[in-house]
Amino acid sequence: MTKRVRVPALIQICLLAACAAYEVGGQFFAGRRALLVNDPATALGYFLATAERDPNYVFYSHYYRQGIWTYVGRAQYETKKYKEGRESLERALTADKDDNMARLYLGLTLARTGDLSRGVKEIESAMKGTHAWLEYIEIARPFEARWDPSREIRGAIEKDMASMASKDFNPEQLIVNAEWLGNRMEEEIDWVRRDERRQFERDFDGRRGSSVGIGF
Repeated sequence: MTKRVRVPALIQICLLAACAAYEVGGQFFAGRRALLVNDPATALGYFLATAERDPNYVFYSHYYRQGIWTYVGRAQYETKKYKEGRESLERALTADKDDNMARLYLGLTLARTGDLSRGVKEIESAMKGTHAWLEYIEIARPFEARWDPSREIRGAIEKDMASMASKDFNPEQLIVNAEWLGNRMEEEIDWVRRDERRQFERDFDGRRGSSVGIGF
């Protein structure tokens, strides 16, 4: 007769929690992949499922963070569900007032629904916050200068800041540029991850060193 091995309750709980976290992460990353290939409707379904499972889910990547409600609100904006998007983005900012992408898309949502004045202010604040964050990361991590190394993003923001202060300011162009910024920052996340992976591979090869093989 074989004995049944009893798994302690704490271990069972930990295993279940790990499985749940894996499933939630899988849903989120499926949504993010859809977002990156310009399929916001599919992305929204995954993000809503993630938020239902874990309304406090936060995506961290190389010092950068965005909450799940930012992604929900962004996908809602891109599918023209502006009312729902505004609610999601305001919820994201309640959880993290420094979430620049939530503020950017809230500004876009406001601008698209008629509140242009407040929308422009929110977009401007988000752009300034993004620029400041990129500057901070460059100074704080000088040997890990992977974020916006060519200053393409910061340069674009600086041009937008200058245009907002000029008499020829064009709100419609600002909206287009703000949408570009949102997409570009999302792409930058993956470029930073790619660069770090390549650096790790180079470091690993360096530690491993050269080897000499002898054949017979």
